[in-house]
Parts: sequence; structure tokens; C-alpha cells
Amino acid sequence: MKKAFIKEMQPELRNFLGRYIDLKSSSTKVMSTATPFNIECLEEEETSAIVNLRRINDIRYVNQFQALINAKLPEGGMYVGVLESHDQRRKRIFRKYVPGLAQLYYCIDFIFKRVFPRLPVFRLVYFLVTMGRNRVMSRAEALGRLVASGFKIVEVKEIGRNTFFVGRKVAEPCCEVKPSYGPLFVMNRVGKDGEMIRVFKFRTMYPYAEHLQEYVYEQNKLAEGGKFANDFRVTPWGRFMRRMWLDELPMLINLIRGDIKIVGVRPLSKHYYSLYTRELQEKRIDSKPGLLPPFYFDMPRTLEEIIASELKYLDAYQKQPVATDVRYFFSICSNILLKKARSN
Repeated sequence: MKKAFIKEMQPELRNFLGRYIDLKSSSTKVMSTATPFNIECLEEEETSAIVNLRRINDIRYVNQFQALINAKLPEGGMYVGVLESHDQRRKRIFRKYVPGLAQLYYCIDFIFKRVFPRLPVFRLVYFLVTMGRNRVMSRAEALGRLVASGFKIVEVKEIGRNTFFVGRKVAEPCCEVKPSYGPLFVMNRVGKDGEMIRVFKFRTMYPYAEHLQEYVYEQNKLAEGGKFANDFRVTPWGRFMRRMWLDELPMLINLIRGDIKIVGVRPLSKHYYSLYTRELQEKRIDSKPGLLPPFYFDMPRTLEEIIASELKYLDAYQKQPVATDVRYFFSICSNILLKKARSN
């Protein structure tokens, strides 16, 4: 069976896999399955790599399935999976149907297979009809699920009409994965005294995108303004919300709860926090983060300038807390309203 799978592979796919996996090795398992039982039957001592040629779009419980693969692999073991991303799906539909019909089919397909699974009542209908097969999944969601399953992304490549990804086992699956598909998103951020706080925002990224922060940074580093460059995790609708500041509105909940104050340094993820100097890390946790960060006071362009801007604010705040926040508040509001300052 393994030889048959390898023989049927496109030369481009065979060459791609050969860069990371010895396809001829008996410890490399090549299959095409959506059934967990076929993974459970593998002997851990005889498995160093698993190549599954069945699209994860057709796997009912993707996280549990990939957790099983993780359990069968040794530390450093390789896993290869395949995905049809929602962009590739859209292209397939528009190739298959004539204009007009293609748009109608795509709209119905998107609602039924992308929106319904996210809604509590319709979710039951969706899985009853489809059994979880042929679901629509973004590239960001698929890679986020991979990282959450304990794998480090080695390479991602489009071959033919699908996307193939290679992951290396580096950890156990994350037990706290509770993805949010709704419009309100809760993020864990570093707060006062280094304690983690739950910050509320409107969703601007694909589900599971939060697990890809380190990967996006390694691939693209930071763009002007301190944001991640070429961040494919952000949805088109999310970019619009960020430009209009709509995604920040739920943070008023944190303000009311006392997690943050009106003016202060931006609450950061653990990964982004780790990019800062030790001096700034220590000063940051001496006070609450804020809704309006000093970024909009100085409008820095690089990470180094952001660090300098925050150090300047924190030093001034330590000496004159009220006066500093009042001065920053009016200047920030002026920059946002009159100069159209944004952090896109």
C-alpha cells in the first residue's frame, strides 16, 4: 500500500517530501485516512514519520486526530498533512462553474460550510449532513491547529491544488485549546505584576491564529509600526475593522473591570513581550497596561523606536502619574482624530 501511494505521487510532491523524510524507510508511514483507528494501530517504536495524504478538511475531529499522530511520534518526529485552503477552494469552484452560477454556489457553500459550523444550532445540522467532511478551512486555521497539536511548522508549500505542510514534533498537544469562532475574541496578555489578563477584542484573525505568532515573526519579522509583516492571519474584514478602530471597542470591558487604565502601554502577548529589553519588561509590569498606548503619542516606526517611546512614557508616569496620563491622553486623541493616526 505504501509503495502504491508513493508511486502515485506527483514528482514535485515526492521531491518536496524527500527533503525532510526518507520515504523508503520502514519507519515512515504513508497513508490516506480520516479514521483515528488507522493511527492508533501504528507501533510507536516503529514510527518516525507519518505522511497522511487525506485532506484534513475531511477529518471530523482534526485536533484529536493530530494529537494521536503526536503520540505515535518520537521527539523530533515528522508529520506531513494536506489541506485545501478556502482560497484554493474558491478557485476550484470558479474553475468548475460558469460565471454567475459560480458566485451563487460559492455564496451557498461559504454560508453552509463556513458560517453554519460556527453557530450553536446550525452546527448540529451541518455535522449531521456532512459528518464533518469537506469543511472549509483557512491556511491560518490549519497551521494554528498544527502548532496547537505540538508541532513546529517546518515548511508549507502549494502543490497542485492543495497545500502541504510539514511539522516536527516539539511538544505535547496544548490541553487548553478552546478556539473561539464568534465575533468576540479573548486574548491572554501580560498585565500588572506580570500576571496574565484576559483582554477582549472583536475578532480580526482566523481561528487558531494566536498559535502562529512565533511562526509569523520568524517568517516575516516586524513591519513599520511594530506589527507583524505580511500577516496572513488577518481576515479582509479584520483589516477594515482595525482601520476603523472597531476591534478595540470590547476593551472597554477590561477598562470597567480595572484590568487596564485609559492611558498606558499596550497589553502584549508573551511572545511579543519577550522581544522587549529586560529593562522595559520590568518597567512595564510596574503599572497597568492601557487602552490608549504611547504609540499614538510618538508614532514610532520600528521596534527600537517603540521601546524608546514606552520607556519615555513609563519614566514620566513614574514621576508624575496623573499629569503624564492627562498630557498623553489629549495628544493621543488629537493624533487619532485630526492626524488619522493608525496602527495597521
